[in-house]
Amino acid sequence: MTTSELALIVGLGNPGPRYEGNRHNIGFLVADELADRVGGRFKAHKCGAEVVEGRLGGTRAVLVKPRSYMNLSGGPVTGAVRFFKVPPESVIVVHDELDLPFGDLRLKRGGGENGHNGLRSISKSLGTRDYLRVRFGIGRPPGRMDPADYVLKDFSGVERKELAYFVDHCADAVESLVSEGLERAQNRFH
Repeated sequence: MTTSELALIVGLGNPGPRYEGNRHNIGFLVADELADRVGGRFKAHKCGAEVVEGRLGGTRAVLVKPRSYMNLSGGPVTGAVRFFKVPPESVIVVHDELDLPFGDLRLKRGGGENGHNGLRSISKSLGTRDYLRVRFGIGRPPGRMDPADYVLKDFSGVERKELAYFVDHCADAVESLVSEGLERAQNRFH
C-alpha cells in the first residue's frame, strides 16, 4: 500500500459482553489495540459496524468491527467498503485460525475460508476472496470438542497470561502490512 491509499482493517468477532473473551473475538481485540494506537474510539457507523479513522504508519486507515454476528460479517464489511470507496484488495481482515498454534500469525492474500463462517460471509458479500488476511492462531480444540463450541469459549488461563503480548504482536503485523506491503510483512512475521 502507498501512503495515498486507504486501508480498511476489519477485526472479526461477535458483539456483546457475552462473547468478549472468546477465541472467536481475537479480531476485535486486535482492532481495539489498533484504535488505541491511532488515539481513536469506536463509534457506530451507518454501515452496520463500529468504526475508527486514523493513520497507521503514514497511511490513512479505517478500523472496523462489524456489529453483526460473525456469520453475517459480510454485510457490514461490504457497507464499509462502499462507504469509504475501498477496493477489496485494500481490505485487511484479522481473524482467528484453528489450524495454527495459539499465538502464531500468518499473513496472506486470498485463499479459502477453512470453514470460517465470518470469512465465508465476507467473500460472498464482496464477491471475491482477494483481500488480505491476518490469521491469528488459536489452536485446535482438545479431544473431540466441536470446533464451533471451541471458538465460542474464552481463552484458557494460560493463554490469557500471554494474550496481551500476542495481540500487540498481531497489531504490529497489521501495521507492517499497511506500511510495508504483504511480502515484507510476511518476511518479518512468519
